[in-house]
Amino acid sequence: MRHIILLTAALPWVTLAQPRSLTVDEAVQLALENNRTLHSSMIKVESADARWSEVNANRLPTLKLQAGYTRLSEVDPFAVQVPFAPNPITISPIVLNNYSLRLTVQQPLFTGFRLLNSARAAERNAHAALQDYETDKANMTLAVKTAYWNLFKAVELERVVTENVAQVRSHRADVENFMNQGLAIRNDLLKVDVQVSNTELIHIDAKNAVMLATMNLNNLIGLPLETQTHLASQIDTNITDQPSAAKLADEALAARPELRALEARVSAADASLSAAHGSWYPQLYLTGNYYYSRPNQRIMPTKDEFRDTWDIGLGLSFDVWNWKTTAFQTTQAAAARTQTQDALQQAKDAVVLDVTRSYLEVAKAREKVGVAATGVAQAEENYSVTSSKFKTGLATNSDLLDAEVALLQAKTNHVNALVDHALAKAQLQKAVGR
Repeated sequence: MRHIILLTAALPWVTLAQPRSLTVDEAVQLALENNRTLHSSMIKVESADARWSEVNANRLPTLKLQAGYTRLSEVDPFAVQVPFAPNPITISPIVLNNYSLRLTVQQPLFTGFRLLNSARAAERNAHAALQDYETDKANMTLAVKTAYWNLFKAVELERVVTENVAQVRSHRADVENFMNQGLAIRNDLLKVDVQVSNTELIHIDAKNAVMLATMNLNNLIGLPLETQTHLASQIDTNITDQPSAAKLADEALAARPELRALEARVSAADASLSAAHGSWYPQLYLTGNYYYSRPNQRIMPTKDEFRDTWDIGLGLSFDVWNWKTTAFQTTQAAAARTQTQDALQQAKDAVVLDVTRSYLEVAKAREKVGVAATGVAQAEENYSVTSSKFKTGLATNSDLLDAEVALLQAKTNHVNALVDHALAKAQLQKAVGR
């Protein structure tokens, strides 16, 4: 069966182009490559990774270089008068131009595990961002499949209506021949004309639905809206045994990326709480400095020349009293962890409900496909019999009109049932996390 959507027939501004053949999997892949929402989600992942690297870098030694120049005002040099010396002896000359270069290395030795836990929290948040991206991918996959099969439905319904229009027009030709032979009256032809008008109106709506569904799919997968699309995938009507809803729920609890994201955020909240506790402990740093100055203030007597010196030391700091700031920070971190744990449990309950609901929808849709297929067979047989009887004068014009309407409705129900089944299976796959 071919499904070709030609937008140029209804949109004169569309440039004629070769139809593009797409399977549902190819449409999903295009969306994953081109969709701006997913691109934005990936940027968030990159930002979270950069944040993790930034926080982790705080645990490593830092190296800072400082340089400066100072011009001093003129003052009298420091001098002493020595007995029997004609002039005072200058102890330290005045150097008006001062140059300094300082290189500092600092390494945190102990911060109450605050830096370590901050890095762990950032790493878990980065993992959560990645799982958020996977969630967005799953949502986009479902959206594309929904758009793809809705386009399939629009194309099939347009085909069904086209067939119905042809049937009703053929019916009209038969009635007109009967009327010319005196076997039908004018009112019979008017009834058929009304049916022709109704089916043509339905046909117009069907063609418009095809165009709108095509543009919706093209927008999702990043193609120009006017792109012609040939749907290469067919709905799989094979009935396969599904695991029980309980087994699918267990699979979903282990696979759904939004649950993995919340679990990572719970772990990040635990690390953040431990980091907040770190402020209760003293902070110990190792610091080293290298000086290259002119003059170097540590070297006496002062000389107007570059000299180098260095120092190394340990620095210890401890908040003796900060108006319970640390306690308040710890309380906030504990509350955030509890909120995240509650959100995780709520999400797990929602996942189980989602899987159960989707499982039941698949079962219902599967039954409707069978019933609708039987309805089409019955409607086709009814139309065939009624049409034959009408041509031999054993059925009325109204009987044939009713048979045509019943056949259109049966085929419409069958198309809707097929697409509903495909969409229900896609929703179940997303609910399970596949």
